[in-house]
Amino acid sequence: MAKVKKRYVCTNCGAVSPRWQGQCGDCGEWNTLVEDAPATVFSQKHDLSRGGRGIEFVPLNKPTELPLRKSTGLAEFDRALGGGLVPGSAVLMGGDPGIGKSTLLLQTAATLARGGNDVVYVSGEEAAGQVRLRATRLGVADAPIRLASETSVRDILTTLGQGDPPALLVIDSIQTMHSDTIEGAPGTVSQVRGCALELIRFAKQKGTALVLVGHVTKDGSIAGPRVLEHMVDVVMSFEGERSHQYRILRALKNRFGAVDEIGVFSMAGEGLEEVANPSMLFLSGRDQPLAGSAVFPALEGTRPVLVEIQALIVRLQSGATPRRAVVGWDSGRLAMLLAVLESRCGLNFASAEVYLNIAGGYRLSDPAADLAVSAALVSALADKPLPEKSIWFGEVSLAGEIRPVAHSELRIREAAKLGFASGYGPSDTKTGSSPMKYRGLTQLANLVDQVMVPS
Repeated sequence: MAKVKKRYVCTNCGAVSPRWQGQCGDCGEWNTLVEDAPATVFSQKHDLSRGGRGIEFVPLNKPTELPLRKSTGLAEFDRALGGGLVPGSAVLMGGDPGIGKSTLLLQTAATLARGGNDVVYVSGEEAAGQVRLRATRLGVADAPIRLASETSVRDILTTLGQGDPPALLVIDSIQTMHSDTIEGAPGTVSQVRGCALELIRFAKQKGTALVLVGHVTKDGSIAGPRVLEHMVDVVMSFEGERSHQYRILRALKNRFGAVDEIGVFSMAGEGLEEVANPSMLFLSGRDQPLAGSAVFPALEGTRPVLVEIQALIVRLQSGATPRRAVVGWDSGRLAMLLAVLESRCGLNFASAEVYLNIAGGYRLSDPAADLAVSAALVSALADKPLPEKSIWFGEVSLAGEIRPVAHSELRIREAAKLGFASGYGPSDTKTGSSPMKYRGLTQLANLVDQVMVPS
């Protein structure tokens, strides 16, 4: 290792000397030379403070023409994106295998191509003939899409650089791409990160909307390092159960719009169809109310979605340990509500099995569902149905209080539009001009009284 040379700096004038001396040779002051902390060999070789090119800074309010969004042709897809695809943006879409990611993107590519846009679809998992077969089934085989089955990023970018850049570039999937400048098999961390970086750089420079399909792990998160999610502009998750017909497209990150908007699709024989009124998917449609069923107006972005919460209480006679099974909701939240109902309302769930289900396979994370879940549990315990055509919403505290939630007026207005006649929630809720009969609750005990002794 090379020896690091010492230097001495004058504290008065800043002159540098290779050795110590009593008097500074520049300013003539005495005893002002002190030893400077020597620079290491590494820092000398990796000094980035000079040798680069100057960059141009622009003011934040510089007048410029903003990029116009391109509609995907699917209103639900545009809603989740925040209004459409932004030129030069990078979108990462993840989802379980077989959920319909390739189907959605092929339909979107066909719509844009039919609208006069240059669209390139690169499949690294399927042969070109397999993609054409799926396009025939979806009825989009006549769309002028440039299709290729390739995994080399160098070959893809070289080909695209020979002509005008496309308006949309779909890579299905990023885990199958590889770069010959990076060691490792396709799908490794270094390959995924390097290939994504090159594709995103091309999209930013050429103004091409880039969509990358990403694999997911068994717990539903996008496979690979989270650095891939930091590199892109939009991260979308295509959710749903393959046994159910509905699919939900949810934005987890969006630099160009809100992240709480969703798009709802229905899987049909000819591909994905848009669902204009998703509430009808998650409501039973029965004429007579049943015990253990409550309707909750969930809120996904600016769209209220009415879902049915079903509860079942089974009394145990043998003294066995009761089960608590939850589908579509947080099991820890259910345990908290059961504890509040027992402690604050005097109800006994200790000797009973509790089953909770969100109808239609929907997944709830809104804390405003506490009151609807509590209503379903009390109704199942008492074996008495809740008031017909009623909705329930509100957050329940550990003290048994019904706390206010956001966008209550919007929830009530959507429920009234679908024919619901009564609503129950926090006492300080503003109903606006809705014709719905609303009753405010302050304590969870008021809910028990309402179910046990309805007025």
